Amino acid sequence: MKLNRYYYLSFIVVTLLVSGCSKTVDPTAGNQVLVSNTVVGEFTREQLAKQVDPQTALFLRNGIKVHRIVYKTTNTDGTTTQASGAILVPVTTDKTAMMSIQHGTITDETQAPSYHAVGSESYAAGSLFASLGYIVVYPDYIGYGASKLLPHTYEHREGLATACIDMLRAAREFVKQENIGWDDRLYLAGYSEGGYATMATLKKLEEIAPTEFNIRAVSCGAGAYDKTATIKYLLNNKTVGVAEYNKLYLWVLLTYDRIYKLNRPLNAYFKEPYATQIQSQKQNASIGFSLNTIFTESFLKSMNDGTDTALLNAAKDNDIYDWKPKAPLRLYHGDADDLVFYFNSVNAFKAMQARGATNVEFVTLKGKNHTSGVSDYLLDTFSYFSGKP
Repeated sequence: MKLNRYYYLSFIVVTLLVSGCSKTVDPTAGNQVLVSNTVVGEFTREQLAKQVDPQTALFLRNGIKVHRIVYKTTNTDGTTTQASGAILVPVTTDKTAMMSIQHGTITDETQAPSYHAVGSESYAAGSLFASLGYIVVYPDYIGYGASKLLPHTYEHREGLATACIDMLRAAREFVKQENIGWDDRLYLAGYSEGGYATMATLKKLEEIAPTEFNIRAVSCGAGAYDKTATIKYLLNNKTVGVAEYNKLYLWVLLTYDRIYKLNRPLNAYFKEPYATQIQSQKQNASIGFSLNTIFTESFLKSMNDGTDTALLNAAKDNDIYDWKPKAPLRLYHGDADDLVFYFNSVNAFKAMQARGATNVEFVTLKGKNHTSGVSDYLLDTFSYFSGKP
């Protein structure tokens, strides 16, 4: 779900001066995933320090170089495609760790990490963590950057995880090609949709390639890990009715309808005139009241009595809360979150504990909603990773 990028700007604000010229570097013939690598900006430590508050500036260590990479991956329909992302490299001779940050919801193509645009997560949080010494990997996901002509795999477990894992493989090839000193450690982090994508990535890696990367710690913030419970809650409860929130809920439903080939007419889900409105405007339809009031009675009944097995199975396929992680994992969630409901992290923590996971922690961000929890999440994630060398 949506991550308010302006909280990142409490660390890095409006303008960074780009120095140097862009260049494109051809990958070596030995690469299996990496397609291309372009330098999009270089920033000195002094330039970064001028753009943050004095206390934050004290922690900055390095200048950074930002690369846009294009790599091969697989879309949800099984076709091979190309995706993109940003890699932010600290300018240092020291060997350092890698941090893969999965971004929150974006509705503007220019905010994809590979553009490194002012105000984007990559520009703000990515620059901060890179200056602190991490090689920061920031996948765009399918639907942005090099794959912008494809629909985004919004809140889809397999689509997000596959793009993120292949980005990590491309990053491994990239650091070898560029002779960058990676010490083999990997950290994973993300908030909102990024929290969900991070959890999906960790789960898939531990299932298909548990020894491929040296994962030291994982931080997941405010993700909708229990999709089944979330969908049923939205169907049966009054919510705050914020139009921007409802757009995101609609986006999930429309994505699952497409990927799982349900391909239903929208009046199978929604009453009129909302079915026609959503047919025309898709997830951008502006509905400023509780979403549960616009569903048809037949759809509500079939979901509640379990007869809509196709959609319920689609939701279940995207549940990623009930499993036993091996890597150290910390969950964060604001208990006043009215966009991605707090029970998602509660359910995940309880389910993981019940499966015997002893390396999972849960931090409640007391009194925080989806937006106000971001800065606390970032600060504590840095502290958490620092304690997991």
